[in-house]
Amino acid sequence: MKSMSFIVTFLYLIVLGCNTEPKVITINSQKLLENAQILSHDSMEGRGFSKPGSVKAQKFIEKKFREAGLLKYQNENYIIPFNYTFKSKKRHDVFPVKNPESNYSNVKDTTASGANIIGFLKGQTNKTIVITAHYDHLGIINNKIYNGADDNASGVSALFTIANYFKNKPTKHNLLFAAVDGEEIGSIGTEVFLKNYKDKKNIAININMDMISHSDYYPELYACGIFYNPILKKPLEDIKSNEIKFLFGHDDPGNLEQTDWTLSSDHKVFYREKIPFLYFGVEDHKDYHRPTDKYATINTTFYIEVVKVIIQSIENLDIYLAEK
Repeated sequence: MKSMSFIVTFLYLIVLGCNTEPKVITINSQKLLENAQILSHDSMEGRGFSKPGSVKAQKFIEKKFREAGLLKYQNENYIIPFNYTFKSKKRHDVFPVKNPESNYSNVKDTTASGANIIGFLKGQTNKTIVITAHYDHLGIINNKIYNGADDNASGVSALFTIANYFKNKPTKHNLLFAAVDGEEIGSIGTEVFLKNYKDKKNIAININMDMISHSDYYPELYACGIFYNPILKKPLEDIKSNEIKFLFGHDDPGNLEQTDWTLSSDHKVFYREKIPFLYFGVEDHKDYHRPTDKYATINTTFYIEVVKVIIQSIENLDIYLAEK
């Protein structure tokens, strides 16, 4: 079996090496942009955790998952609610109180509700690629709506586009799509999801998308996570694009020239469980965590090409990891 696996991998790499032009990936670009615009509209009120705008976003995401033909996770609804109890300082950080004591002894525990929206496409094996994007953002602060177009309406809209791309294309792995809640306050939605996931040993990899539509100066997309799992580089290194620069990095704690993104988004929950991950994202920009992170500030041409590169990454990983 080992020799057969080597042959399949060798032939796979030969095929990749013969391709000198970018692969043609066909998506509905108009829908990608339209859905990102809807999710970051003022009517969503910044999608703050446990706020009315979040509930509105949940229903919209549920509708898009249903339209994409995703199966329901564990025979439940697409929307899977959860309760989370905030204690002490974390409670004050999320639900501030006036004049807290230095040890937060006067800050009462508060339980709030959130929800993950999950659907999947069945593959040919019992292995699963978990594709995540958080839909929550900062809500309304000082009467200003923090729309969160890049962070992270861009990633959630990409979930829909990727699901629609693969729904009629057989894959080796199951593809589980999770729009997760509470990333901005500690990735609590992903924490709840993975804690309750019954088949962690069969998760091949987490693909996390967070901020993929905005590039201030250079059209650069990073894949973070290869430092921890170097074998992931091979299926990605021959992906070509005429529109953007596809780079690897931001995952080596010893590289002082780059910030380390290992713990910067929902993929950190998988990392802590020793599950391989790839985080697709861009450098921080002037609109990051500001009310100016609106749909009008994203780079549409860049965004469309990024989603195509991520789709090709998933295609290549699906084939490559199936033989490992």
